[in-house]
Amino acid sequence: MADAGGSGRIPQAGCGDVGAGPAGSAGSGPRVGRGAAAGGGPGDVTDAEAGTGAVGSAGSGLRVGRGAADGDGTVADAEGSAQVGTGAVGSAESGLPASVPETVPAADPGSERDLPFAGVRGWDRRGFVLAAGATAAVSAGAGLLGRALRGADGRDAVASREAAVLPRPASPAPPVPRGAGLRIAGVSPFVTPARDFYRVDTALVVPKVDATSWRLRLHGRGVARPVVLSYDDLLRRETVERDITLTCVSNEVGGPYVGNARWIGVRLADLLAECGVRPPSEGGPADQLVARSVDGMTIGSPVEELMDGRDALLALGMNGRPLPFAHGFPVRMVVPGLYGFVSACKWIKDIELTTFDSYDPYWVKRGWAREAPIKTQSRIDTPKPFARPKSGTVMVAGVAWAQHRGIDKVEIRVDDGPWQQARLAAEDSRDTWRQWSFPWRATKGGHTLTVRATDRTGAVQTDRRARTIPDGASGWHSVVVTVE
Repeated sequence: MADAGGSGRIPQAGCGDVGAGPAGSAGSGPRVGRGAAAGGGPGDVTDAEAGTGAVGSAGSGLRVGRGAADGDGTVADAEGSAQVGTGAVGSAESGLPASVPETVPAADPGSERDLPFAGVRGWDRRGFVLAAGATAAVSAGAGLLGRALRGADGRDAVASREAAVLPRPASPAPPVPRGAGLRIAGVSPFVTPARDFYRVDTALVVPKVDATSWRLRLHGRGVARPVVLSYDDLLRRETVERDITLTCVSNEVGGPYVGNARWIGVRLADLLAECGVRPPSEGGPADQLVARSVDGMTIGSPVEELMDGRDALLALGMNGRPLPFAHGFPVRMVVPGLYGFVSACKWIKDIELTTFDSYDPYWVKRGWAREAPIKTQSRIDTPKPFARPKSGTVMVAGVAWAQHRGIDKVEIRVDDGPWQQARLAAEDSRDTWRQWSFPWRATKGGHTLTVRATDRTGAVQTDRRARTIPDGASGWHSVVVTVE
């Protein structure tokens, strides 16, 4: 079964992937190593400087410091490497395809002024990273950076995480509805384990921040009462627990860079309101919130959406435990409905209220959109590419997502036949993905299976093909199978 939708089953640009789809996918042909030369793309959470198409690129063979992940998702990599985009792909529990994106060196998470050639016209930051990754210089430089981000050796940070006790949420998440997770082999689990959750960011090494000394500053335009908060300050506040699906803007149609977890944290809108912030619709002077990470990343989010009632969180925990270091400990942002590069700052240390006209965050400077709501998407998880199922009933199944709108319908088309409605699993909330299944009476020969979703607003997933830049990929996901 070839992946006709550019599924990202093979690593793609901007998320540790190679090209727009696997060699031999319908309409794509072999397209290898698009990332470094073409500018790649931002990642999930902090963003995606890493995974620039190095993995599997022609002749590169680049595999730098692949690290093992411990039980809570903390990357136990050698200094100088970053485990990037290793999320749900290929894990035994996830049920996603086993084409695991390799570990690649990520871009320097600090200021570009610190990098050679940073001011040279036509300089390609991703290209530099890939070239540097093949040399001993990366290892040495990453070692220095690692020591800077980890403090002395990270022991204080590790101890602070081990000592952290999440409060009982004042507003707990309801139990996952019975039937939300289909027991079909090959379909992603409804809740993604932290160790399998995709990771795409710019960190050469995972920052290990000591929660006892961590501080968050909130200031800027329209902030009547600026504040500096400690980790304990946040733990003492009222917390909420929510199931929220996150998606990377660099996820190609059918790609693996999406995951669902149970987050606990403080409502960002409540904190902003206490500081005197008003959304633009109520006369507030700031329309952009700029979050800054300890590694120098800047991410801009629309103030209106952060304060419109959705569960935008300063997250402290993931799946019942303090955040793993790899996913932002001690604190990160989680905002349902927005791609990570405009919302999901990890290792956050500073929040500034400003305007879109007065400041361009990291990825906007590189041609990506200022605002990026997540597009309605669906994916076929099973059967797999190049599968050769037996004739008879074959279960076609996967996931669909349209965060903060919800999924209303999923349809399957076999070859050029009519659209047929799939069975939807129970819905947890409009902020989570939704599983679906379709029992297909398969006949011998080659067939193309295509999926599309309709969100709760009635909008049907578009068939218009678009690349990830500037605001996310679009199109229908298709796979080709041979029935025996």
